[in-house]
Amino acid sequence: MPTARRIYFDNAATSWPKPETVYQAVDDYQRRLGAPAGRSAYRDAAEVELAVAAARSAVARLIGAEEPARIIFTQNGTQGLNFAIHGLLRPGDHVVTTIAEHNSVLRPLRDLENDGQISVSRVPVDGAGIVDPDEIRAALTAATRLIALTAASNVTGAVQPIEAVGRLAREAKVRFLVDAAQAVGHWPLAVKEVHADLVAAPGHKGLLGPLGTGFLYLAPGIEQELRSIQQGGTGSRSDQDVQPAEMPDKYESGNLNVPGLIGLRAGVEYVLERTVEVLRQEEQTLTAELLAGLHDTAAVKIYGPTDPAARVGVVSLTFADFDPQVLAALLDSTYQIQTRAGLHCAPLMHQALGTLAQGGTLRLSLGPFNQIEEVRQFLGALNELAMS
Repeated sequence: MPTARRIYFDNAATSWPKPETVYQAVDDYQRRLGAPAGRSAYRDAAEVELAVAAARSAVARLIGAEEPARIIFTQNGTQGLNFAIHGLLRPGDHVVTTIAEHNSVLRPLRDLENDGQISVSRVPVDGAGIVDPDEIRAALTAATRLIALTAASNVTGAVQPIEAVGRLAREAKVRFLVDAAQAVGHWPLAVKEVHADLVAAPGHKGLLGPLGTGFLYLAPGIEQELRSIQQGGTGSRSDQDVQPAEMPDKYESGNLNVPGLIGLRAGVEYVLERTVEVLRQEEQTLTAELLAGLHDTAAVKIYGPTDPAARVGVVSLTFADFDPQVLAALLDSTYQIQTRAGLHCAPLMHQALGTLAQGGTLRLSLGPFNQIEEVRQFLGALNELAMS
C-alpha cells in the first residue's frame, strides 16, 4: 500500500526537512534585510555583517576551532576540498588518500596527477570499508605533503579512524585534510582532537543549512602555505589590486551567499542546542533498526560495518535481482519512499565492493527528522517487493 506522505531517506545528498528556524531565518533576511555582507556601512548592512560573523562563530564552536576567522565560507564541501588541494599542493608533492574517497577528493587529485604535478597513493580499505592507519603509514614517502581522508564514507557509512591518522600525520610532519561531509553534525568532530590541518564540509547536510553553503577550516599557520586560488573583491583593502592576506578575506572573494549563511547559522545552532551526541544516539537507534530488519530480509546484501556504532546513518544495499535504479524508482512511485541509487560519486569504493558494473547500490541515509516508523515502512515495502 502506498504511504500517506513522502518518506525521505536521502540526507547524505542533502538534509530535509530543515529545522523551522532555518526557513524563518532565510525568509527574514530576504524580506527584511537583503543587503550584502562586508560591502556597505548602512544599518541593515551592518546587521548582515554581524549575522555572517555569528554564523562563522557557530561553525567554529561546533568543531572546536581556535577562532572564527579560521572558518572560510565556501559554496559547498567540494569547493572547500578544491581550495585545500589546489591551494596546498606544489609540483613534486606526494599525496596519500584512500579508495573510500568521494570524487570531490579523487578528481582534483587525479587532475593534478594527470598534469604531472603530483603523485598519489590510494590506500585500500577492509571488508567493512575501513582504512588501516598502518597502511597509510606504509604509503608515506619523503615527498608526502598531504594525507586526505574522509571522516565517514558516503557509500558504506563506515567511520574512519581519523584521530589515529591525524596523529601519524602530525608525527610525520604531513598535512592532514579531513573530508567531513558525512560526519559533521552526525558524529562528534573536534579539529584539535583529530589533529586536522584542514577540514572541509558542506553546510546543507548534517549542519541542516541551505544548499549553496559550506566551510573550510584552516589550522593556525596553514594560511602561510595555502594559496588563494580565487581572487576578487572582498570589501577590504580595496585600494590594492592584490588579494588581502588577512583571514578569512584571503579566501573569500565575491559576495557571500548571505541568505544561505544566515540559514546555516540557524541549522548549526539547532545542532548545538540538541547536541551532536544526542543526534548521534538517535541516528544510531534508527540505523540499528534498519540493519536488523535488513538482515532478516531475504536476498539483501548490506555493505559496510555490521555494528551501527561503527557507522553514520548511511546504509548501502543490493536487493535480489533488482537493478538499484529500478528499485529506487519502485520505492518512490509505489511507496513514496525516496532513496538514492547509483555510484554516489565514489567509483573506487564501488570497484572495491564489486558493485561498479551493476550500477552501484541503493542507499538510505538517515537524518534527525526521520522516525522509527518510517524505517519500518521501508522494511515492509522491501518485503512486499521481495514477494511480488
